[in-house]
Amino acid sequence: MQKVKKVVKKETFVQGILALLFSQVIIKLLGLVYKLYLTNREGFGDAGNAIYGSGYQIYALLLTLSSIGVPGAIAKMISEKAAVGDNRGAHRIFKISLVTFGLVGLFGTCIMFFGARYISNVMLQIPEAELTMVALAPAIFFVAIASVIRGYFNGMHTMKATANSQTLEQVFKTFFTLLFVELIAMFTNANTTLMAAGATIATTLATFLSFGYLYLYYKSTKKNIKNTESTYVSNTRESVKDVLKTILIVSIPITITALLSTVNKNIDSFTVVGGLKTFITDENRAKELYGIISGKVDTLTTLPLSFNVAFSSALVPAVASAVAMRNKKVASEKISFTLLATILLGLPATVGMIIFAGPILKLLFPMQPEGTLVLQITSLTIISIALVQTINAALQGIGRVNVPAIALTIGVIIKFICNITLVPNPNFGINGAAIGSVLCYVVADLIAFIVLKRSIKIETKLSKFVIKPLLASLIMGIISYGLYINIINIIGNKLATIISLIVAVITYGLSIATLKILTKEEILMLPLGNKIYKLLNKLKIYN
Repeated sequence: MQKVKKVVKKETFVQGILALLFSQVIIKLLGLVYKLYLTNREGFGDAGNAIYGSGYQIYALLLTLSSIGVPGAIAKMISEKAAVGDNRGAHRIFKISLVTFGLVGLFGTCIMFFGARYISNVMLQIPEAELTMVALAPAIFFVAIASVIRGYFNGMHTMKATANSQTLEQVFKTFFTLLFVELIAMFTNANTTLMAAGATIATTLATFLSFGYLYLYYKSTKKNIKNTESTYVSNTRESVKDVLKTILIVSIPITITALLSTVNKNIDSFTVVGGLKTFITDENRAKELYGIISGKVDTLTTLPLSFNVAFSSALVPAVASAVAMRNKKVASEKISFTLLATILLGLPATVGMIIFAGPILKLLFPMQPEGTLVLQITSLTIISIALVQTINAALQGIGRVNVPAIALTIGVIIKFICNITLVPNPNFGINGAAIGSVLCYVVADLIAFIVLKRSIKIETKLSKFVIKPLLASLIMGIISYGLYINIINIIGNKLATIISLIVAVITYGLSIATLKILTKEEILMLPLGNKIYKLLNKLKIYN
């Protein structure tokens, strides 16, 4: 019987966005589920979040060094090769990258495993985080090699592999987190330290299973992808040394950019608890306040960003392909469209989170509702981080890979200065850390955007990109919050918050349509754009 080869078709820009968008929504919703469970679980709460969050940030830092910038870098290089028909060359880049970053990931695993005691006791000043880091250490290796495979498929415009693997990882992570934490709580009388370690064991196991899926998918498709449409003709073959040099030239700046975003969070890990201790004598209280940031605030403010990750991830290979084919017009159109989509997603999320910070905390964390002001301040990072994601993706796609790293370096320095000066001040406390995060990304946005505008011609009309989206967001906020304050005393906070947020989404959608921010062509570029346009046409909003 003849073996049937699995055929993998290239996806369009919008199809890639749709696959990643669906995946990111599921990932964030499931992530919210287990975060709600942990925060409200007796014996875990903000104290458990501090242990889990501090260890996880060290993991994220080492993970960034070994893998986080890899998918974007590999996707850019492979998409450039594939654009000119050199699929064999693309596959060679993949193989060399796999060995290189596999070794880097293994090194990161060793650092975290053997350095856990020193890092937790000396650097974090949270000794309980040692077990958390030991449990997370093997995940660094598996994520590193999985990231190379994801970058390969992204570069070949096959986002489905990345989307499916990330979704599976989060499903396993949520399931095992709930299972392990409950089992540990049952047998240890709800020991917070061991419960936090159990939650991180779940993460390690989930990353291994996700890697397993990617490996099997790659094995079933590699021959077909490598040989399909191989039209590239060259008399020279790059040496391993030259390929590795190119990989590092592209990947190091992208990895540094991703690293700086993680460093921004690690600044909180290293400075918040120590800073709060200067005026808070209760050490547990200082840890709980840090847990508010690392547990609740970070979870809620990163939730809306899941939608934008899909756009920015798909943008890098799309722009790199267009540039490789010397089609700057297509690259410019995709960048402008993605920037507009980012603003339309980020602004209402920022406004909504500021307005409903208190009600949302009471709704989701009834046992631990503290943190309204710090959430409101940090909410300003939603739109700024979203713009950083998109602008950096555009710069990476057009080959300006060093700019995002430089911009974020300046931003992170500002964040560090804010933390060491504001957090120890009783008038600011943890709010100082939130202010630092906002300033970090606002500065990075401005620098990166100025360079992008000078590098490629993109449409950024003030009325379309700022005034109308802001107006739509304000209309949404006024109507939804007005409804909330009128019905809260009648039906209570939970129902009033849910209803008001639903009304906010509907109001915002209608405001965008009424203000005609998007053209017909832009609506059709959206995921499910045909159906959206037909509905608007029936409502006689668009003709």
